[in-house]
Amino acid sequence: MITIEKKPLKVGKYVNTEYVNEVIRTYKKERWVHNSERLGKEDSLSVWFSAEELEEFLATCREHGADGVKFYFAAYPENFKHKPEYAGRQTIVLVATKQKETENGSVNKDLYITKDGSQTILGLNLGILCPPFCGGFTPTASKDLGITIVDRGEKGVSVV
Repeated sequence: MITIEKKPLKVGKYVNTEYVNEVIRTYKKERWVHNSERLGKEDSLSVWFSAEELEEFLATCREHGADGVKFYFAAYPENFKHKPEYAGRQTIVLVATKQKETENGSVNKDLYITKDGSQTILGLNLGILCPPFCGGFTPTASKDLGITIVDRGEKGVSVV
């Protein structure tokens, strides 16, 4: 008989302002500037969901037996007709998961539910992207997370 030890589900930890600023600054310098150049417009820097819709999503996840959520990095297709201003920009997709124990350890499997008679993943997307919608401020003017000066070589510098 094989005994499988169940591991705790808590894996994240709270972080402070300095930490948040550092990882966002690194992202801006190493990823965002290149994404924006490729797109020919500023790529999104954040996705916003209300606390209410996140609580509702988590409640729905629990109703269906989920014990976690994966945050997938994703991008809208260039011909995204649902919200054309999102076309080509990056986003995140939240997907309910259920931890499964295997002989090789724990895995977090995406959760599928039956909806309208067919199987579908339990996911959430289409939050508010910034840019293009930054709540009355541009990402370069946001005081919440500081600014980053990005050296773009021969193309000059960007303040993000």
